[in-house]
Amino acid sequence: MSFTLELNSHNPSSLLTGLTAIHTNLPVSQLAEHAVNNSEAVLGNAGALIVNTGKYTGRSPNDKFLVRYPDPDNNEKKVWWGKINQPFSPEKFEHLLQKMCAYFQGKAVYVQNVYAGAHPDYQLPIRVITESAWHNLFARDLFIRQAQTSEAHTPQFTVLNAPGFKASPDLDGTNSEAFIIVDFRRHLILIGGTSYAGEIKKSIFSIMNYLMPIRNVLSMHCSANVGKDGDTALFFGLSGTGKTTLSSDPLRRLIGDDEHGWGDDGVFNFEGGCYAKTIRLRPELEPLIWNAAQRFGSVLENVVFDPETREIDFDSEKLTENTRAAYPIDYIPNHIPEGKAGHPDNIFFLTADAFGVLPPIARLTADQAMYYFLSGYTSKLAGTEKGLGNEPQATFSTCFGSPFLPLFPDIYATLLGKKIQQHQSKVWLINTGWTGGAFGTGKRIHLPYTRAMIQAALSGALNAVEYRQDDHFGFSVPLTCPDVPAEILNPRQTWKEAQQYDQMAASLVSRFSKNFSQFEGMPLNIVQAGPH
Repeated sequence: MSFTLELNSHNPSSLLTGLTAIHTNLPVSQLAEHAVNNSEAVLGNAGALIVNTGKYTGRSPNDKFLVRYPDPDNNEKKVWWGKINQPFSPEKFEHLLQKMCAYFQGKAVYVQNVYAGAHPDYQLPIRVITESAWHNLFARDLFIRQAQTSEAHTPQFTVLNAPGFKASPDLDGTNSEAFIIVDFRRHLILIGGTSYAGEIKKSIFSIMNYLMPIRNVLSMHCSANVGKDGDTALFFGLSGTGKTTLSSDPLRRLIGDDEHGWGDDGVFNFEGGCYAKTIRLRPELEPLIWNAAQRFGSVLENVVFDPETREIDFDSEKLTENTRAAYPIDYIPNHIPEGKAGHPDNIFFLTADAFGVLPPIARLTADQAMYYFLSGYTSKLAGTEKGLGNEPQATFSTCFGSPFLPLFPDIYATLLGKKIQQHQSKVWLINTGWTGGAFGTGKRIHLPYTRAMIQAALSGALNAVEYRQDDHFGFSVPLTCPDVPAEILNPRQTWKEAQQYDQMAASLVSRFSKNFSQFEGMPLNIVQAGPH
């Protein structure tokens, strides 16, 4: 007996046929059983599903494409075409889709009908179709689940995920065997050749980044939480800068750890789960993540474990630095079930500065906030993307998330500027990277110090202290902060040779200026808000 599955209502002619089984909305227990029985995964000593993603242990940005159609109305001109959003022809997309449909014949598939967007006015129904049970469990963990599996579900976008299907670049027009291709007209996302589950998550984020700004909602690569007095905080940053760690605070309630929208009535989560880095995870420093990551129903990617005891070695980077845990947000005990909160009182831009010259905390003006948001400076950490080496690489990722932005950056920046002014949000730059020298010489800023500085900003304790204006970057740096040594606040004092610090700072300033030159036409007040 064979089965047929429609991809979505936007593609009534696109069908998966000849399927041996369709497993729809299986619960955690059955997905885990299937994954183990299919030899896709093993169970860890505390119950989490452990998987190995093979040679792709991070995102593959060079293999991401958007389908580009001839558009008489010039609507396609709003897309930020280039290295980030590489164009792919409709004809090649159709050819690849048919090959994938043929690949699925004679196979069982796993289907999760889920949602992106916790706000009912902006919720996007999606369908995730996978060839493996563990990828389906990942989707179930990361997205917003249906209240009842029997409820009507009409997917607006469908992800077709087939890690075992490898493209032929010469025939299919891809850059390698792996591909992540988004077609906004056909409401389809094709993922093949890579087992890294983060591609599923980030492809839906790209969809939301395309749809939300049109509706006056700022889509954001940030985590968010709420204090006991109802104050909301946002934490922008790329992978490895501390979004999940710093927002998973036992003293505050978690809205979400990675992707949010900021609409007319506040902030809302795009997701229903968390995707935390676990390398060197410590229970005393990150107790919420430590407990959630190892529970039954969680998925651990590329962690090293003892084959007999199944005890996990979170310190090992044998397979990759980019070890990950995916788990439902309700595994965090103090999360907000509705996934929504008010407008942010404080906004933190997180950067892991590999040069070791940025202060651990600085206060930004509205113009400086626009400048540093567009710059999106950080250091990409080893393993988060295919091709990165063992050392961090300084990078500028526009809006702290350029790999996921289909639209031009000024659209997101303009929305941010308007909302900051309208709601009088305070903006802070937080360096979670190095101090006392650059990477290899200095050391990573102590996490408890970072937590103390953020707590001081949230509580208002930094409102009454003295500030200095940084000579290189122009922003305001507090001279004191509760529970933080004063010398830590001035990175120049942490270097053995102050002259070397100045030289390194001047080098970083030059990089900022060179990067910002791409934003032609920006108002002079924003350009002048940057370092000089």
